Amino acid sequence: MNGQMHPAAPHHLPFFVPGPDGDDTLMVVMGIFLVVTVLYVGTLYWKLHSLPERMAHKSQKLQFEIVAVLGLISLFTHMHIFWIAGLLLAMIDLPDFSTPLRTIAGSVERIADATPPRPVPPPEPDEVAAAEEGQGHA
Repeated sequence: MNGQMHPAAPHHLPFFVPGPDGDDTLMVVMGIFLVVTVLYVGTLYWKLHSLPERMAHKSQKLQFEIVAVLGLISLFTHMHIFWIAGLLLAMIDLPDFSTPLRTIAGSVERIADATPPRPVPPPEPDEVAAAEEGQGHA
């Protein structure tokens, strides 16, 4: 092949037409764009999917484990109702019954383990008379 152009060929070709060396720049750019887009959309999907779990973890909810299990179930079954249930459960603030009950149980345990106080001996008659005399002079 000689380096001369065919007389019928246009002198200016668009950028998306591969050159005579076979280098297709548009295909390489679109391939890179496709890989980056798939990775970005996948990362966005994972962040969105873990949203209820992150919400429950951030606010230290008691139902964190239930929300995490609901997220896993929705991931593996592709049933979005589990994700919605996990999201709603992460938003609801359940009352904390365990802490007051634990405190009550600890107090009752301390009372049960406490030794009874020793009885105070009655005062001697001389001490009672001295205390009465001290009050009378005041």
